[in-house]
Amino acid sequence: MTTQVKESQTQGLKTLQRVIFPPAEQMDTVALYVDSGQATGVQLSTMNGSLGSQGSSGAKKGQSSSEQESAATPAGSDTHVEDFIDRRSTLIRAGARLSFATYFNAFAASYWKRWTSIEDVCLSLHTHGEGTVIVYKSNARGSLQRVASKRVSGKMHTTFDLPLKPFGDGGWYWFDLVAGNESLVLETADWMGYSDADSKPGQITLEITTLNKPDFCLNNLRSLGENPEVLENLQEILIVDQGTKKVQDQDEFEEVAATLQGKLRIINQGNLGGSGGFSRGMYEAVENGSDYALLLDDDVVVEPESISRLLTFADLCRKPTIVGGHMFDLYNRTVLHTFGEIVNTYRFQPDQPHEEQSLGHDFLSSNLRSTSWLHRRVDVDYNGWWMDLIPTKVIKEIGLSLPVFIKWDDAEYGLRAKRAGYHTVSLPGAAVWHVSWIDKDDLVGWQAYFHIRNRIIAALLHSPYERGGRLLRESSYADVKHLISMQYFTEHGRIMALRDVLGGPDQLHEIQPKRLPEIRALMKKYPDAQFKEDIEDFPEPHMDKPPRNGRGFHAPSYKSLVPWAVKTLTKQLVKPVKETAQDHPQAHIAHQDNRWWRMSQYDSALVSNAEGTAISWYRRQPEQLRDKLVEATRLHAQILRNWPSLRKQYREAASRITSFEAWKKTFDQHTDSELTR
Repeated sequence: MTTQVKESQTQGLKTLQRVIFPPAEQMDTVALYVDSGQATGVQLSTMNGSLGSQGSSGAKKGQSSSEQESAATPAGSDTHVEDFIDRRSTLIRAGARLSFATYFNAFAASYWKRWTSIEDVCLSLHTHGEGTVIVYKSNARGSLQRVASKRVSGKMHTTFDLPLKPFGDGGWYWFDLVAGNESLVLETADWMGYSDADSKPGQITLEITTLNKPDFCLNNLRSLGENPEVLENLQEILIVDQGTKKVQDQDEFEEVAATLQGKLRIINQGNLGGSGGFSRGMYEAVENGSDYALLLDDDVVVEPESISRLLTFADLCRKPTIVGGHMFDLYNRTVLHTFGEIVNTYRFQPDQPHEEQSLGHDFLSSNLRSTSWLHRRVDVDYNGWWMDLIPTKVIKEIGLSLPVFIKWDDAEYGLRAKRAGYHTVSLPGAAVWHVSWIDKDDLVGWQAYFHIRNRIIAALLHSPYERGGRLLRESSYADVKHLISMQYFTEHGRIMALRDVLGGPDQLHEIQPKRLPEIRALMKKYPDAQFKEDIEDFPEPHMDKPPRNGRGFHAPSYKSLVPWAVKTLTKQLVKPVKETAQDHPQAHIAHQDNRWWRMSQYDSALVSNAEGTAISWYRRQPEQLRDKLVEATRLHAQILRNWPSLRKQYREAASRITSFEAWKKTFDQHTDSELTR
């Protein structure tokens, strides 16, 4: 249904999602807001729902879905950014067409149908000029349908009443604007809903946990100050500063703080990791009477509209629901990290809910209309704590984070909430920009300790399998890979982790601030953990014998993996290290080439870190391999043997170690000072 209406006719509606345009400093994100590309959608066979012989992008028969999608015209390729008037308005040039089938401006109808009390949505547009408004929808397979259209001229307010009933498994609404012989101005557009829910929005404690990222923090605080419509729903802005470069010591701090209406508080506390900082944020949100705690990483750039969207969605959920935003790549800003995550409980690893999903999707290369899997609703187990809105009702019932410093705290919390009957939603249209995992390798180095310890603890708490499924087997494989790769420091941390798992849950608060300094102190003992920035500080790489047949090294096949591993382990245990390799590295290995099957063939090598900023010298040490392999195998066997008793021990202790009382004791011990502005 389409109507031209008076302003008074929409006064009973609640704004669910405003149509917005990118800030002036982020014009490289245009493809996330508007789409001037030519793709019209994924074409599906009318016979069986499969991909047809030719997709909308002109893909040929036999191409895969991903191939078809990649062939789509780049979104925003013909957009004139100078036509953006402000954050709510834009000009469409005479004869031009602009689509709002985009990440930030399409309406994720299936999410609203599944989780909220909203049954119908109203698209409300204010325009000036001559043209046409065309409304589309998609289904879960990505097939689009034209819903309605309306000619507009002069200064007009137009609405479309749209039902949510058809969106059981997925699908979006969006609209296109086509200018006539003259230009058309979109003054504002809003997706609105009819709801009997309390019209007063909930109040948020927005909490940022930071460790020496004062610039990022100030930028996000500045953004909040520049968006009063977001600020009005924030009861408190809390920065838990655990670093040595204090936010409050920055030159522009007082100027930025003055824009926040007296809502800013900084708690300076010892480094308790992400879990300690975020638990503090949740704790304070409950204490100050907020309805929600919004957790944010310190090294993100926030789309401020996302905060309003998370709050509106959460307020309208049928029962308390954890609602989080997605993560885009900070250095390639149209690339989406993932559309939602679950935990594969058999392997106890993060996974994607659907096989067709892809990591690192670039909206500039393949727009929403031409990417079929983006139209299927994704139901998740947890949200990353780069941006997560948690109702304080949930916090009061299930407690705070596990005291595990970093890694797996967000996943475990989502699984815990799920067990208590609370759902988690990763909401399209709400997002931050964050440094991509591609530029990190946190399975190697000091973080390896936290990865394996916390993964096993989370599995003891939540795995449905008698002895954790494949977890311990895969962890043992990882030991072998690290050791034959000469990553002895990493393996030392992993062994510490296994011992701490066996040490039980009641020590976790005590060791929370201690393990990181202890692990960092170990770096002095291991060449693979000592880095230099200049490769000229190392001897020139030299190898006595070239690779066999000049072909280099290749990964073993699946069939040959076991005999290859036995042979390689034996060789590394008994074969002496070449004398020349002790004085000269045999090769310089780029980080992307640092694979276990390649590294196992060297006695020593220079290896670049993931960031490309430094180099370490790996050296083969048979005694390290032997001792650590024996110890890691023994500890894994002990955990496997004791899994039922350990599981009982951790599950009985979970509510105690995540309680407000336990965390308050830890906070009191490590709080240095507070500041309000």
